[in-house]
Amino acid sequence: MVDNKNEMELDDNQVYKTLLESTKAIPWRIDWATMKFSYIGPQIKELLGWTPESWISVEDWAARMHEDDRDRVVNFCVSQSQSGIDHEADYRALTADGNYVWIRDVVHVVRKNGEVEALIGFMFDISERKKNEEELLRLNKKLEEYSFCDGLTGVGNRRLFDLTIEREWGSAYRECRPLSVIMFDVDFFKDYNDLYGHPAGDECLKRVAKLLSSVAGRSRDLFARFGGEEFVMVLPETDAKSAILIAEKCRQLIHEEMIPHRGSKLGAYLTVSQGVNTIVPTVHDKYAAFIERVDWLLYQAKQQGRDRVVADGRE
Repeated sequence: MVDNKNEMELDDNQVYKTLLESTKAIPWRIDWATMKFSYIGPQIKELLGWTPESWISVEDWAARMHEDDRDRVVNFCVSQSQSGIDHEADYRALTADGNYVWIRDVVHVVRKNGEVEALIGFMFDISERKKNEEELLRLNKKLEEYSFCDGLTGVGNRRLFDLTIEREWGSAYRECRPLSVIMFDVDFFKDYNDLYGHPAGDECLKRVAKLLSSVAGRSRDLFARFGGEEFVMVLPETDAKSAILIAEKCRQLIHEEMIPHRGSKLGAYLTVSQGVNTIVPTVHDKYAAFIERVDWLLYQAKQQGRDRVVADGRE
């Protein structure tokens, strides 16, 4: 009777082992007292190229982990295991030929009399999943870039301007620093489209945008399309005098580009009108009112004959 029972236990153990070793997941067991592997499935050889016999202790597990993942994963797994908490960890495991494979370790903490006795778990190959996740992140990043980019000119769009002016307004307020905005309007652009056609008008806007955006050279500067033939430049930490000089530089660049515009009432070439405003925001100021003021100054530039810069105190 005893022999039959032992035989049945041996048969059951063999069945369990066969089942474990027939899965793609890699089963393993670590004795907590010695921190050594008491078992690791033969699937490890197929996935990583290492023989099961080479997995002796947790040092082998840690050493065969990407250095950028090692401290984070080891510290997390040790702390969770000491607390008796089942857990999961993703990391890049080194293969025998020097490459890396993304692994997810699913860990169960075995306790005996309230003390941690062993860790048992499975290693899963999640390389394909990580590849898909990275591709999704790349696509989402590209989509986000597109969502902030004007489809015609390639510069920032109105959405990016709205987010930027709100952020820079808050920064200028907190740091008591000047914030300047320049608004541009291509003079007689409707006449340009009527004379040369809309495709030529689109190319003209691209040319203007490329030229003017080159002036916004600092990392926090923004040049964006405001709408139609209007553009806007946000200049953080720029005082009124500097902003006017930048606006005049933009005006001069347009002159030097000599874009033909026979429909202009100002001459043979394209010109732009600009409104400029500068502020050190206080608690009483609102950035919407500030932008309205810039727009009004641009209107004044157009009313006064176009091809000019109008700023507060310089109308």
